Amino acid sequence: MFELVQKLKEKHLTIGSIESMTGGLFASSITSVPGASKVFKGSVVSYSPLIKENVVGVNKETISKFGVVSKEVASEMAVKGKQLLDVDICVSVTGNAGPTAEPGEEGVGSVYIGIAFKDKVIVNKNVFSGSRDEIRQKTLLAMQEGVLKLL
Repeated sequence: MFELVQKLKEKHLTIGSIESMTGGLFASSITSVPGASKVFKGSVVSYSPLIKENVVGVNKETISKFGVVSKEVASEMAVKGKQLLDVDICVSVTGNAGPTAEPGEEGVGSVYIGIAFKDKVIVNKNVFSGSRDEIRQKTLLAMQEGVLKLL
């Protein structure tokens, strides 16, 4: 995370996160870097669909139509989060860290990472293997790498 904080400082950019399955892991990781307060504005842990809807502003219809673990929800989380947190970049994540998946839902390890930057949003789907914690750690690294690629 040190490299991410440094690049954001150099470019005078701010960042925030809207996290579901990571439970605030991105926010915790970035704030462990000295000087992160110059670039990191905040985070919302939107673990439940109601928080995604009522706090972040994800449309209920999007969740109903596509499911919470979807490209569409990750995209709305990033875009709405960018506005809500008033940041230059917002990274979002929704996924299934396991250990089980409900019938009709994305499988264990399916993760969507959204990044809203400038006037666009990029969403990448990843499928990670491992334990619940390993999937969350791999997701954290993918979130960081995704933002670094845009800078």
